[in-house]
Parts: sequence; C-alpha cells; structure tokens
Amino acid sequence: MNLVTFNPFRTIGIPGIDYVKPEKMFEERLKIEQADLCLFPENWQATSLTYGFKKQIFPSIESIQLGYSKIEMTRAFWAVCADHVPKTVILGTSRHTIDQVLHSFSFPFVAKTVRSSMGQGVFLIKNKSEFIEYAKNHDVLYVQEYIENIRDLRLCVIGTKVVTSYWRENKAFHNNVAQGGAISFDDIPQEAIDLVEDIAKQLNINHAGFDIIVTDDKLYLLEFNTLFGNQGFHEQGLRAEDFIYTYIKESVTN
Repeated sequence: MNLVTFNPFRTIGIPGIDYVKPEKMFEERLKIEQADLCLFPENWQATSLTYGFKKQIFPSIESIQLGYSKIEMTRAFWAVCADHVPKTVILGTSRHTIDQVLHSFSFPFVAKTVRSSMGQGVFLIKNKSEFIEYAKNHDVLYVQEYIENIRDLRLCVIGTKVVTSYWRENKAFHNNVAQGGAISFDDIPQEAIDLVEDIAKQLNINHAGFDIIVTDDKLYLLEFNTLFGNQGFHEQGLRAEDFIYTYIKESVTN
C-alpha cells in the first residue's frame, strides 16, 4: 500500500508512507498519482485531490470541508440531528441583525469566530456592550445559547467508531484541554457514543473529535474538530495512528 501524507506529525509510525509538503503537491504529482491514499491534506487541497487527481483521501472530504467552518458544520447538524443542536443563529453583521440577536437571546450567550479551535474564538457574552464589541470584529454573527456546565465530553471518531472518549472539566468557561481543562475517563454515557457514531455515519465523518454537553434530559452537540488533540489517547496508552492504520488498510482494500 503506497501512502502519501501531507502532515507527518499525524502519521508517525504508519508504514509505507511518503511525505509531500502541501505547497509542493503539484510538483510532486507523480507520488500522488501512484499513491493508494493521501492522508491529512489541507482544506484547499481536498477538492483537487478528490475531483482532479481522483484520489482517496483521509480524513474524508466531508470531514475536512465540514470541519473547516462552524457555519457549514452547524448547517449539516441541522440537517441530521437538529434536536441536539443548541439554539443557534448565523447572520451577517448589521444594526438589524445585532438587534435581532439581542431580542432573541438572554444573557449570557455564546458568540464564536467561524474559524477557530482549542477554545479560541469562543466568547461568553454577558452584556450588550460585549456583544457590540464582538460584532465590530466579525463579519458573521455566530451566536448560540449558553448551556451552563462545568464539563463537556470529547468523543474521538476514527473510521466508523468512537475509539476514545473523555470528560473535559474546568472551573472556567472553556473546558478545552488546551485551555487548562482536566481529563476524566469515568462514566462515559453510552447514548453519547451512539449519537456521535450515528452522526458520523450520516455525514461520512471518519476522523474528528466531537464535543457534547450532557444535561439531565438532553445531549447537546456543539461542534467537531478534524485535527483534534491526542492527550486523551496518550493518557490511556493509545496511539491514534494505530487506529488510523487499521481503518485505512480496510478502506483501501475495499
């Protein structure tokens, strides 16, 4: 099996793999044409690899393109699991839309930057002046109801299964491990695993870390990150690369 990776740090230890710098993709076209699978392309590469070179890629093009933008991701969630999405609006920035948000949401609420990860670009808006400041710096208003919590769930999908899951706990607003959140592997609800595996199957997401808030009566799906952190794997003595290799061997064969 001939493999090309555009991200060597995500594929350490996978055999039969050749590294191509993303910006050298067209100069190294022979390597790509001879590859059975291309791993971890950047978003801008995904369409030309899939539709031009006709190559299989991993993660799937759906994982990459939906994971690139919270807007497209949220719209996909609305299509397949609307009941599990917190109240959310996506609007252009204008005086009218600012007033619309202020009339529709009570404080505090959450506002996000469309392209962000690791808890960056996520704001807890506590009053009108904070929201006006957010709106000044964003062309798109991405606003979501605030669901009070001290922890959330990260469920990591590789292939078709959740291969590891853990709570991220923090006393502050952000639960992300990158923002100081602690990890716990205790009492992961099976219904959350089932929900994520079902959504991943419907959307053809095969490499993503899904974030879920668990309340007494509902699971709330926040987002997923295609390039998720590996600390949860390391603390369990697992390697994400092993799961990736097992999956791609089967997918290339089939």
